[in-house]
Amino acid sequence: MTQKKTAQLSPESIARAERQRLAVEEGARAMADIGQQAIAIRKNMERLRGLREAREAEEARTSAPVLPTGKKKRKRAFSN
Repeated sequence: MTQKKTAQLSPESIARAERQRLAVEEGARAMADIGQQAIAIRKNMERLRGLREAREAEEARTSAPVLPTGKKKRKRAFSN
């Protein structure tokens, strides 16, 4: 009932093994590419954050201090 494995592989099994090998290699390349893109995005975000913080600091230094504005009290006229 047990069959002996043949020494030769069928063309279909060779093709399947090759497709699987290529898929593994492509997956590894894709994961490496995704990792590089993530690094580039984080670097760009840090650069932009630095620019924004510098711009906000410059605006804070150059703008006049803002005084809190309260409601003006108006005088009411008394009618008799």
